[in-house]
Amino acid sequence: MRDQPPYLSPPEDVLEIIAPEQFAALANPLRQRLLFALGRQPATIRQLAAQFDAKKGNVAHHLKVLREAGLVHVAETRQVRGGTEQYYQRMARHMVVAEPQVAGSAAMLAAVAQELDLSPAETHLTLRHLRLSPTKARELGEALAKLVDEAEEGAEDQPLHGVVVALYQQALPTGTTGSV
Repeated sequence: MRDQPPYLSPPEDVLEIIAPEQFAALANPLRQRLLFALGRQPATIRQLAAQFDAKKGNVAHHLKVLREAGLVHVAETRQVRGGTEQYYQRMARHMVVAEPQVAGSAAMLAAVAQELDLSPAETHLTLRHLRLSPTKARELGEALAKLVDEAEEGAEDQPLHGVVVALYQQALPTGTTGSV
């Protein structure tokens, strides 16, 4: 991107999503995709609108919602042709939803589905149900988190890949008392 500011690390390493306005902000697939994009490098409204083939006003509105929810911030401003150009960036390298809510989870999964659909390469999506003790479930969750956290990033010219990790206990069918 032309005249792109140098990449600066987000101000936080991990941001825990807990506030109602954060969940509301996450309840839109375009906002999710904007967050994905802003995890790579700061970008302007114009750059994001071009990337997503969206209207600048629509992108500006969604960035405002994300900013008010504390999920993005203005990383840098530059004077251009009599105006000020703002470069937006995600607030944290990792965003963790401690207690997922239906609307935010649905939006996140819808955004991931869009990313999968647009992927130029083969994608991998697996859903598997396992019977695990609470200890084994905790160990698997820790191992998955460690695997993602310790994955080594390639050079800037390498393709960007998305990783979604979810480990959850399947709800019992309605009317079940707990024994299967």
